[in-house]
Amino acid sequence: MALLVVVATVIYALDQVSKFLVVRFLEHEEPLTVVPGALVLTVIRNAGAAFSIGTGMTIVFTVIALTVVVAIVRTARQLRSLPWAITLGLLLGGAVGNLTDRIFRSPAPFQGHVVDFIQAFPVTRFPVFNVADSAIVCGGALAVFLAWRGYQIDGTRQIEEETSGTGAEHAAEPADTREQAPEQNREQVREQAGDRSRERADG
Repeated sequence: MALLVVVATVIYALDQVSKFLVVRFLEHEEPLTVVPGALVLTVIRNAGAAFSIGTGMTIVFTVIALTVVVAIVRTARQLRSLPWAITLGLLLGGAVGNLTDRIFRSPAPFQGHVVDFIQAFPVTRFPVFNVADSAIVCGGALAVFLAWRGYQIDGTRQIEEETSGTGAEHAAEPADTREQAPEQNREQVREQAGDRSRERADG
């Protein structure tokens, strides 16, 4: 839980500080080329979701972001896994970062436009994004990987649980066999005794 809070706080701080700086110094200015052909800083106001998706649905995405934040906080009560703590920290920090923009930035409360400013490979027309978007994408990718590998939020691993369950079943088999063996032996003894009795009677 503590690691989740640390990761989320770091992501949120990086997101908000970077947005403050680019709005202060780069908005209404020419795009700033950091790495020619690879990285450009240019400020835009995004009314949609991450990477400028769904422009014009600000209120909808605000509600979705609030729901995600609440879900992560509730899930964190069961958190016992280091990888999941990092994953949920990335998702929480990114969600709260963009949610802050939607609540407090213009044009209106809960309808604010998110500040995007990172443009990778401008020639490819890749959507402009921000630190929060990057954290959300990385957190989502990690979540898919952890789920695929069977890692659970409570620190257990699904594959190990299945393996241990199978081992317990195999371990129980000899005990069952031992319990059945005396009964089988007694039946054999009774059958042999009956055969001897019949032989004496015939003799």
